[in-house]
Amino acid sequence: MKFIYKIAITLSLLTFTGAIAQQDPNYTMYIYNMNLINPAYAGANSTIDVGINVRSQWANVKGAPETQSFIFGTPMGKNIGIGLSVISDRTFIERQTSIAADFSYHLKLSDRLDLYFGVKAGFNSYNANTDDLVTYGLQADPNLMNLNGRFNPNFGTGVYLRHEDYFLSLSVPKILSNDRLEQEDGIARTGADRQHVYLAGGYDFELGNNMIFKPTVLLRYVDAAPLSVDLTGRLAFSDNFELGAAYRINESISGLLIFNVSKGLQIGYAYEFANGNTVRNIDNGTHEIMMNLKL
Repeated sequence: MKFIYKIAITLSLLTFTGAIAQQDPNYTMYIYNMNLINPAYAGANSTIDVGINVRSQWANVKGAPETQSFIFGTPMGKNIGIGLSVISDRTFIERQTSIAADFSYHLKLSDRLDLYFGVKAGFNSYNANTDDLVTYGLQADPNLMNLNGRFNPNFGTGVYLRHEDYFLSLSVPKILSNDRLEQEDGIARTGADRQHVYLAGGYDFELGNNMIFKPTVLLRYVDAAPLSVDLTGRLAFSDNFELGAAYRINESISGLLIFNVSKGLQIGYAYEFANGNTVRNIDNGTHEIMMNLKL
């Protein structure tokens, strides 16, 4: 019975992944790690920024996605910014690591408006343990054996418009399409990375009494997948902490809490639970932890 349960979970994860064609990890607290999806954020602040994010999706489900990420950004002179972004992602039998250098150029449009252009360049390491596919009885393409340990170069680009009260962001962090594992109709086969296009925006509303309401929206477009929409609202209290909630339409609902431990240190936690997907009845929610340091 336990063996059958494991097979059911495995097939559910594969079916869910194939259905939405979402290949790069999602983040509930994406607004605090924008370097990961848009290189234009590198060095956009006047400080040296270091960030860490750990996300464990569908807790206690064997083989469920787990992601660790690291960002670094610093200004270099008046108009140049550089950075580094690292993502380690594991889902079922897939393991991939992305390491990229970020470069941004700053244009001052007015006293309150800044425009940043960014370029991301690096490589992805991809590995798929196809032996486990045979173990669980899925039919496999012999070409899958060529996916193990592969290193692929990639690059991306983005723009970031920042005002004192709002921001807009548009990016494609990976432009090249590299080989990877896919499944269709229960058959595992070689596929390709799909470009992910991110459009984000937000506005800060002063509410008085040292409170700011910060609504943001993130649109994520992937070829052959439904448009993914994240709606997030946060309340900032006197620069001490932020409390918020997020809704990924037709996918999940989240709550998040961010503490400003000191002037340069910020930590946060988010809990997300599924809303209508194939693992809703077998997962125990998703946990996400982040830490940002400004030097």
